[in-house]
Amino acid sequence: MVSALDRKLRRDLAHMRGQVMTIALVVACGIASFVASLSTYESLRLSQSDYYAEGRFADAFVTVERAPRALAARLAEVGGVATVETRLIRDVTLDLPGVGMPVIARLVSYDGGDRPGLNRLHLRRGRLIDPDRPDEVVVSEAFAAAQRLGPGDGVPAIINGRRDVLRIVGVALSPEFIFAVRGGEPLPDDRRFGVLWMNRHGLEAAFNMEGAFNDALFTLSPDASRPAVYAEIDRLLEPYGGRGAYGRDQQMSHRFLSDELREQEIMATTIPPVFLAVAAVLVNIVLGRIVATQREQIATLKAIGYDNAPIVVHYLKMAIVIVGIGSAVGIVLGIALGRMMTGSYTQFFRLPLLAYRVPLWVPLLAVAVSLAAAAAGAAAAVRRVAALAPAEAMRPPAPRVHRRAPIERVWPIRMLPVRLLMTLRLLLDRPLRTATTIGAVALSIPIIVLGLFWNDALDYMIETQFFAAERADVVVAFSDPTNDRVRYELSRLPGVYDVETMRAVSVRLRAGHRSYRTAILGTEDGARLRRLLDAAGRVVAPPPDGMMLTDRLAERLGIAVGDVVLVEVLEGSRRTREIAVTGLVDDMIGLSAYMNIGALNRFLGEGAVASAAALAVDRDGEAAMLARLREMPRVATVTVRREAVETFLATIATIVLVFSAILCAFAAAIAIGVVYNNARIALAERSWDLATLRVLGFTRREVSAILLGGLVVELALAVPLGWWLSFQVVDALLRVLHTEMFEIPPVISMRTCVAAAAITVLAAAVSALIVRRRIDRLDLVSVLKARE
Repeated sequence: MVSALDRKLRRDLAHMRGQVMTIALVVACGIASFVASLSTYESLRLSQSDYYAEGRFADAFVTVERAPRALAARLAEVGGVATVETRLIRDVTLDLPGVGMPVIARLVSYDGGDRPGLNRLHLRRGRLIDPDRPDEVVVSEAFAAAQRLGPGDGVPAIINGRRDVLRIVGVALSPEFIFAVRGGEPLPDDRRFGVLWMNRHGLEAAFNMEGAFNDALFTLSPDASRPAVYAEIDRLLEPYGGRGAYGRDQQMSHRFLSDELREQEIMATTIPPVFLAVAAVLVNIVLGRIVATQREQIATLKAIGYDNAPIVVHYLKMAIVIVGIGSAVGIVLGIALGRMMTGSYTQFFRLPLLAYRVPLWVPLLAVAVSLAAAAAGAAAAVRRVAALAPAEAMRPPAPRVHRRAPIERVWPIRMLPVRLLMTLRLLLDRPLRTATTIGAVALSIPIIVLGLFWNDALDYMIETQFFAAERADVVVAFSDPTNDRVRYELSRLPGVYDVETMRAVSVRLRAGHRSYRTAILGTEDGARLRRLLDAAGRVVAPPPDGMMLTDRLAERLGIAVGDVVLVEVLEGSRRTREIAVTGLVDDMIGLSAYMNIGALNRFLGEGAVASAAALAVDRDGEAAMLARLREMPRVATVTVRREAVETFLATIATIVLVFSAILCAFAAAIAIGVVYNNARIALAERSWDLATLRVLGFTRREVSAILLGGLVVELALAVPLGWWLSFQVVDALLRVLHTEMFEIPPVISMRTCVAAAAITVLAAAVSALIVRRRIDRLDLVSVLKARE
C-alpha cells in the first residue's frame, strides 16, 4: 500500500517536474562523464593487460651495435632474468609505386613457427612466414590498411643499398607496436611508417649479421631488482656497443598508452565533481524552497502524530528520486559516450580486441557518489524540517526585513530607474543565493573552455614547434654518422637552398640518484633551421662548452642552470663526462638535451660528423629532391615537415572534436539547470509582488524584465568570473596532465572565451524564455489570495 507521504511525494515531483528535469540533467552530465571516463580507462587498461599477457610482452629491452648470439646464454644467467630472446632490427626505405613521399619500414627478425616467443604476433590475415622463404614478410595491420596492402602483395625495399621485393604473406599485430611510432616523431604516421617481420636468416644475410644480434628482449622474475638487472645487462653488452637496458616505462608504445590511461583517470576524477557539486547546490536550493512553502503541511503532519523521522525521510526521498533519475540517465549516457570514446582510440592503439567494458563497480560507484551529492544537497532542508515546531509553522513566516545592502552605502542606487532598482534589490535581498547562482553559472564556462581550448593550444604548439623552432622543410637522418661534408652533396639536390647538419647521440643523464635516457642533439652555430627557444620565445644557442636541457627534463632531474650533470654516452666509445647546464629550452615535444655540434663531436672524439641534416627546400623542387634522396644508400629516414603537421592534426582531430562536443553539451546543461531553477524559485517567491505590479498597470514585458533582469545582471557578473576560472582550471589541469612526450601550453584565445560565454548565455536565454512563458500565464486572482 502506498503511504500518504509517498502520494504527496508523487504530487510534489509532478508539480515541479521542470525543476526535477533540469537538476536531473546536471546530475546526468556528471554521472555520464564519470562513467564514460572510468569505463574508457578500464576498457583500455584491461585490453592492454590481456594483450600483454597473450602476446608475452617483454619486460625489458636493449639495443646493441653487434653482439654474438652465443652471448644470449650469459644474459640468461643474469640474476632476475627469466627469459632472453635476441633478434635483428633494421629500418629500410620502401620503394612503393605511386607514393612520392619516403616510406620507412622497420624490419624485425622472426624465427617462424608457432613457438611461444616474446612479443608474439597476433595474426589478423594470411599466415606466418615460412622459415625456408627469406623473402616472405608479415606486415603490421595499421600500415597495411593505410597502404592497402595484403597477403600476396610485393613490397620493393632498399635493403643495405640493394633493391629487393618482399612478399607479404600475413597481416599481424604485436604488443610492441600497439602505438607504432618511429623514434623522434610525436605521433604515428601509418602511411609513412610500418613494421615488417622477416625471416631471421634472410635479414642476417642482407645486413651481414650472421650469428649476431643487435636487439634483445627480456622477461624478469617478479622479485627481480630492475636497476641491478639493467646494470648487469649493460656490463655484459658494453663491449658490443650496448645502448643501455630499459624497461617498459621507456618503451615508446607502452609509454604513450600509459600516458593516455593516466589522462583518462585524471579526467574521471576532476570534471564529474563539478557537476555533482552544482547538483548538490540546486537540490539544496529547491528543497529549501519546498520546505519554506510547505510549512503548514509539515506542521499539520507533526500535529496529527507524524514524528520527525518519516517527514525527514520524505524530503530525503525527494532528493534521492531527483538524483536517482539523473543517475539512471547518466549511466546510460555514460555507457554510450564511453563506447564512442573507446572506439575513437582504435586509430591510435592497435589491439586485437579493444572491447568496451563497464565493470560493475563503475555504475555502483557512480550511484554512490550521486546519492552522496543528494544527501549533501538535502542536509540543510532536512535540518530545517526537524527543527520546525508545529505551532510556529502554523503561522505565516515573518516578512523578511529589508536592510540596506553594503553597496547602497557607497553607491546611490536610489537614483537608478525604478525597474532597475527593483531588479537590483531582488538580487541584494538574498546575497548568498545570488552569489551561488553567479558561481554556478561561472563554473559552466571553464567546462566549455576545457573542450574548446585544445584547438588554441594545438595551433600554438604547431606554430612554435614546427615553424618557430623546427623550421626545416625536410629532415634527413643517416643510417650511420657521416662526414660533415655530406652537406655539400645535399645542397646540390633539386630545390635545396639551405642545409644544416646535426649530430644526435643516445645518452643517460645522471644527477644524484636521478637518471634519464634521452638524446643530445648537436646544432650548428647560428642555426637557422633548428633553433632553440627559451620560455619567453627568444632564440638561444648552446655555448661552445656546456649543455642546455628542456625545462621539463631539468625538473625531472632536479637540477637548475649552473648545476653539473653526468653524461653517459650509450653508443660508440661510450664516453662519460660531467657537463655543466648553461641554460634551459622550452620544447613542447620530448625531453632532450642540446649542445653545440662542434663541442659534442669533440666530446665523442669522432671528428666533424653528422647523423642528420635539416634542409630548406623550394616546394617546386621537393618531389625531385625526395626522389633523389630515395636513391642515396646512406639515408635512413626522411621527414617532411608539412606531412608531419598534417599527420599531427589528422590523428588528434577526432578525439578533440568528440571531447569538445561532450563538454560543451554538459556545460550548457549546467547553465540551463542553474538559471532555470533560480528563475523558477525567484518567480515562486515573488509571484505575489509581480501579480500586484500587473494589477497596478505594469505590462507583461515590464514584469518579466524586473524578474529576468536579475538574470542579466548575474550573467554579466558570471561571465568574467568564468573567464578567470577558465585560465585557473586549464592551467591546473595541464599541470596534472603533463607527460614526458608532450607539454600542452595553457593557451586560451579570445575566440574561445567569447564562444564559451555565448554558449552559456544561449543556454540561459532558453531557460529565461521558459520562465517568461510562466510569467505571462500568471493567474493574478489565485496568486493574490494570500493569508492575512
